[in-house]
Amino acid sequence: MFIAYGLLGILAAIFLWEQYRQLTKLNFVRRLIDTYEHDVDNPALIDAMYDFCQKDRKLKKVVAAHQATKEDFRLLYKKLLVRGNFRKYNRFVPISSFFAVYTLDYLLKNKEASEFDLTKRMMNFFNI
Repeated sequence: MFIAYGLLGILAAIFLWEQYRQLTKLNFVRRLIDTYEHDVDNPALIDAMYDFCQKDRKLKKVVAAHQATKEDFRLLYKKLLVRGNFRKYNRFVPISSFFAVYTLDYLLKNKEASEFDLTKRMMNFFNI
């Protein structure tokens, strides 16, 4: 009986930790969007996005697997900015796309794709 309660407590702690991590990430992304939505050419944005991805335990695995650099982030950001330079609710495709494991992996796998294809895929992911 005590083992079941202990296991339930451990599962609850893991769930709460993951929720806290997700809320922290969402707040960071929202602050980036609020700060850089109208200052899209600021190089500090790419630095902030890359640094966060290097610290996040899930995103850093994707960055390492593709050996991504800040220049890769800059190139992809510029491509997404061509057709996705608008905000819908708390989503701004050129920024939000770098903070989900699936979208970051897709972007880094398809660096050579056209602006249209990359932006379309990200907009479909975010249901925009």
